[in-house]
Amino acid sequence: MSSAPQPQPFAYLQAPNAALYGQVLAVFAQARERFIVHLRPEDVAAELRRDAAPDASSAVASIEAVGGALEQLVDWGNLRADADTGRVTSVEDFHRARYLYQLTQHGQAALRALAVYEQALGRRGQLQSVALADIAEQLGSLLVLAEHPDPDPGKAHLLLLQIAERFGSLADNAQAFMASLRRTIDFQDGDEAAFIAYKDRLVEYIERFIADLANRGAQIANLLTRLNAAGVERLLLAAAQREAGDALPDAAPEADVDGRQAEQARAAATSAALTAWENRWRGLTDWFLSRSSRQPSQAKLLRGAAVSAITALVNTVAALNERRGGRSDRSADFRALARFFAQTPDDNAAHRLWRAAFALAPARHLTVDTATEAAWQQADLPAGTPWAQAPPLEISPRLRETGSYERRGMPNRVADRAAERQALARQVELEAVQTAAARARLATDGPVLLSELAGPDGLDPHAFQLFLAVLGDALSARVPGASESSAITGDGTMEVRLKLVDPDTVVRVPTADGVLHGPEHIIEIIDLAPVGSTA
Repeated sequence: MSSAPQPQPFAYLQAPNAALYGQVLAVFAQARERFIVHLRPEDVAAELRRDAAPDASSAVASIEAVGGALEQLVDWGNLRADADTGRVTSVEDFHRARYLYQLTQHGQAALRALAVYEQALGRRGQLQSVALADIAEQLGSLLVLAEHPDPDPGKAHLLLLQIAERFGSLADNAQAFMASLRRTIDFQDGDEAAFIAYKDRLVEYIERFIADLANRGAQIANLLTRLNAAGVERLLLAAAQREAGDALPDAAPEADVDGRQAEQARAAATSAALTAWENRWRGLTDWFLSRSSRQPSQAKLLRGAAVSAITALVNTVAALNERRGGRSDRSADFRALARFFAQTPDDNAAHRLWRAAFALAPARHLTVDTATEAAWQQADLPAGTPWAQAPPLEISPRLRETGSYERRGMPNRVADRAAERQALARQVELEAVQTAAARARLATDGPVLLSELAGPDGLDPHAFQLFLAVLGDALSARVPGASESSAITGDGTMEVRLKLVDPDTVVRVPTADGVLHGPEHIIEIIDLAPVGSTA
């Protein structure tokens, strides 16, 4: 007994009548959306005539051509033919071949695959700042559940599904946008004026997303760190158990008398679902948290790619402006230089032209020995000292004769830099401690007046420098005309909220470096760094 032929649902794409096959399958797809399952050949032909353009130059396929296409699609496995016995009124009608056609599972899968393929090719993508805000809000809600002693599994599962869907959309759209942006940067021909005008809007769009990614990314990174510390694994397990509860049970339940096989199947389904959720959570963590300096986060890489894209856009526009201004390019410059060389009267003139064009004059006198450097350091001459009044530079005769200077004898011993490295390590540790102390000094329990922030003792130099940094971030984030603003520092360790009280009231903030004057504000500084962190 011969087996059924293997379905080939994509074979029609390379067939001679691929256009007709695609139109026929499109009719079946549209009919399925209208909840119509079976179609007759005359129904397909009528739909093709209805969809044809009134001024189409090509004739609509006849009923015979449609019937042949339907039979061929049945052979490939896209369609299934069932006997049409609903209109049989005589013996002759019964013996006449009449069929109802419907899409098979292979045909439906092929149409969906082609739709996804065409959508992916045509998608430009976008940088979704709103998705960052949604992810941060949902992670905050998830953190509340994680810190609860008995979290609701249903709420945790729903939040995880929303985060996974939003994050997947963010990552896919960002990838598609950067790919389309590279195609935009590779612009060569077309309306140059329109491209230059479009560049300004595009650069503004990218810069706004970079700012949102820096602020929201630091907030999301802090939430992810707190979630990992609070034990997000039990929420992932709860989501996996809920998904495993919907798994289809195995056949032949009579063989599982004690229910052991069903329990093993549920355990296997839970393990598979948990592995999938852990993989999604790891991808989300790697997107916003850097594992090391050699493995930066995807958000950091995206910011770098966006900044590079802005630079490439500016360079492309500069090249277009040079082309529009009539300036010559490098190839034209080299051709003009070649003509200059061809017109030189002798070799001496050609050598002079070479040195003038490429600045390849000898520079052997630039080598300086250790003794000369020591003499310069002892003299401590200002930068404006004339050459005639400066100590002369002594040139070795060997250097002038041979073009190289090598001292005879044993080479110098490798200097031991252990003490210097220890000093640098101590300095880095001291700066980290000072930064942590400054963060603790500036953190407020709630909104306070700017005049009350320093207190009677004022701010020490380290706290004052950090205060100027966070204050600058908050002021730069303020929209013109607004009185309130908030920002998160670039390292994600502090959040500052600022509200103008009275622009005419000038307050004094005493510090060890002087007194800072400015209008009165209500300020709130929140330390976002984990407890014990010196980052």
